[in-house]
Amino acid sequence: MSGLPTEQQQQTGEQVPEEEFISTNEVEQEIIADDAEDVPMDEDNDSDDEELPIEDEPIEIDMSNNSIGYFDKHTDSVFTVFHHPTLPLVCTGGGDNVANLWTSHSQPPKFAGSLKHSESVIGGGFTPDGQFLVTGDMNGKVLVHKSGKGGATWKPCAELQEVEEIMWIKVHPTVSGLFAFGATDGSVWCYQITPKTGQLEQIMSGFVHQQECSMGEFVGVEDGESNVTLVTCSVDSTIIAWNCFTAQPIFKITQSEIKGIEAPWISLSKCPASMSKGTPVIACGSNNGVLAIVNCNNGAVLQLTTVMELKPDQEELDASIESIAWSTKLPLMAIGLVCGEILLYDTLSWRVRHKITLEDSVTKLYFDEVQGFNLFASCINGKVYEYDARTGNEVFVCLGHNMGVLDFIVTEKGKKLITAGDEGVSLIFQLP
Repeated sequence: MSGLPTEQQQQTGEQVPEEEFISTNEVEQEIIADDAEDVPMDEDNDSDDEELPIEDEPIEIDMSNNSIGYFDKHTDSVFTVFHHPTLPLVCTGGGDNVANLWTSHSQPPKFAGSLKHSESVIGGGFTPDGQFLVTGDMNGKVLVHKSGKGGATWKPCAELQEVEEIMWIKVHPTVSGLFAFGATDGSVWCYQITPKTGQLEQIMSGFVHQQECSMGEFVGVEDGESNVTLVTCSVDSTIIAWNCFTAQPIFKITQSEIKGIEAPWISLSKCPASMSKGTPVIACGSNNGVLAIVNCNNGAVLQLTTVMELKPDQEELDASIESIAWSTKLPLMAIGLVCGEILLYDTLSWRVRHKITLEDSVTKLYFDEVQGFNLFASCINGKVYEYDARTGNEVFVCLGHNMGVLDFIVTEKGKKLITAGDEGVSLIFQLP
């Protein structure tokens, strides 16, 4: 893999490198995101302010907005957003138990239909051929809709409900009709959509995780149907790779393989094939700051790091790794933490090249796939930032939300960014 030292590649799962803390002198550059000037307090008026009733205190709302469009049909938080592979069609899922379809090329966006769920819609995706739409909710229900009239209509063709609550759902990016999901009971499921009828065939189910299955990714997707491997992680400190056709674990990493360290895994991201030289590699992050790099051919832990040393006034969850992103062109990987820090790793040395500090929790990271060095980061402060990952410099800030951005996508070969906002609105931004 490009970015992993040779001696680390030769290690087995038991031969884990020493746990590291990232100290200040290991960071090449630190950037503090400063979006608004602090307003100094007038000390002379402190006594007068204390006498004012609370209801008379002014509320300041930042009305800055540089978006070019919006979609506001949701009546609750928007949790997820994804895009059709070929059509200018967006799907957003929200806390109002609805997945909405709308256009991304028209101003304003045109509403294209609603898919009714029984609980909050937390994920989904279009199949790579664009023929089917899969959505999942917090009641454990999965709905499948089939495209008609070239994507102008979407008709329900199948549904299933195997679990009480779905944690995540992923559609295979190259094998049409294949999708998987993980549940709060730790179970993992994989299904195939029949092309003509849209009916569902269960490919596998796995019950090895003992606590909630927090994330999953298909790896080795370049091999198509000849190799359908799913890697999942759990808050019980296990990481498992599944052969989806046999339902057998290819490997299982437990707490003993990571030196007995408790690591409630919550985030998982695969290294792009362009950077891994044929070896499927994933990064897994825990809610207490443990980061593991794993060879998915044999389950060897190539790198094990504790990403930050907590200060006495910080809570343990401040080190929670909420998102992980890999560059498709450069040996760079980024992680985003609850405390607002973004750490940019050089994967050749596994040193932190840059540290960027946002004013609130990071919710998602994404490297653009065209140039490979533009890093996007969404934040609970309602903004999405674009950085040049080579320098750590800020390039652009998407403004317009007054609550957190929970998800986003970059479309049209890096020209547009579309958000999922906690206040129930999706905004469209034209990127520079």
